[in-house]
Amino acid sequence: MQQHPQLTLSVGIRDDARFANFYPGNNEEVIQAIQKQWTTAGDPYLFVAGASGAGCSHLLQAACHYAEGLGHRSVYVPLDEMAGFGPEVLDGLEQLPLVVLDCLHAVVGKDEWEVALFHLFNRIKDNDGHLLVAADAVPQKLALRLADLSSRLTGGVVYQVEPLNSEGKAQALVLRAKHRGIRLSEESARFIVSRGPGSMQGLSGVLDQLDQISLSAQRKLTIPFIKEELGW
Repeated sequence: MQQHPQLTLSVGIRDDARFANFYPGNNEEVIQAIQKQWTTAGDPYLFVAGASGAGCSHLLQAACHYAEGLGHRSVYVPLDEMAGFGPEVLDGLEQLPLVVLDCLHAVVGKDEWEVALFHLFNRIKDNDGHLLVAADAVPQKLALRLADLSSRLTGGVVYQVEPLNSEGKAQALVLRAKHRGIRLSEESARFIVSRGPGSMQGLSGVLDQLDQISLSAQRKLTIPFIKEELGW
């Protein structure tokens, strides 16, 4: 992934944020649409909406990995982290084949940002580029001040990312564990979900913690072991 010169070095994507370890649940259509962006039948602009913890950031970072795998350069911009640096961070991004803007809601209502986003949208379109945007709500429900930007955002295909239910979270944990070489039974995964944080990000953090503990203790991730180590 190319790092834009005006973006700080702290901005990046997780190497393990891939489609292969994203449990889709009811979101298979979203994944297919993102992958389809690079075909003649795909949409060059997509908007993905989802509440915190639904997996939007994972999907957007996976989109960058996917594009890079096809030979297309990309840039991932988490706007919640970049809001304090000013909209100048968007300058020149249209030079890349794929621009991915996460957490759009973080800059909604800020006039300079909205104007900059509107112009970036137009430059990407003029360059026949690809744009993938995510926010915590669909464009129609964002409190946008610039009507032109609202028109651009609502003019494309919008997908709603549905959060996983408890069983889906357990299956997602098993999948992520498998891709990391961790042996985690469905029974243990369900137990972690029942006692652990509500978000997938939080649950993944628990998995990281348990992985380190089990390696050190040379123990399997059984329910009794998890109870013992985490005080559950």
